[in-house]
Amino acid sequence: METKISVLYVDDEENNLISFRATFRLKYKIYTALNGTDAIQTVKNNPIDIIITDQRMPQMTGVEFLEEIIKVDPDPVRILLTGYADMGAVVDAVNKGKIFHYLSKPWSEEELDETIQRAYDIYSERKKIKESFSQLEVTNEQLEFLLRQKLLS
Repeated sequence: METKISVLYVDDEENNLISFRATFRLKYKIYTALNGTDAIQTVKNNPIDIIITDQRMPQMTGVEFLEEIIKVDPDPVRILLTGYADMGAVVDAVNKGKIFHYLSKPWSEEELDETIQRAYDIYSERKKIKESFSQLEVTNEQLEFLLRQKLLS
């Protein structure tokens, strides 16, 4: 059985969360949060592949949330949604939140689905690279051990 892509959607408007879940629940494993604080707990307690967040939220903006989430788990691919033409927020999202993609609200199902798929491709490739790097480290340690043994004999 193929594992579903896990997506966390963060938005302070509950109707947006309900709509997102209804649209994508059959295709993806959906997590939702009404604010950044709850979203951070969700990431701490669940394996998340992709994070989609609204920019304008009370208490913590989307960019502030993404900055914090990088400290908790840098692996999920991050997408910023906003209904406002705020270039400063977009620049901050790229520079501080290290986003993969920026989308305007209201989102279209097709565009968001394509973006999630592309984000997951990136997530998968990064994961493969990390695994390959770990294997190379182990192989390198084994070779160094063999070389030391050869030099000592």
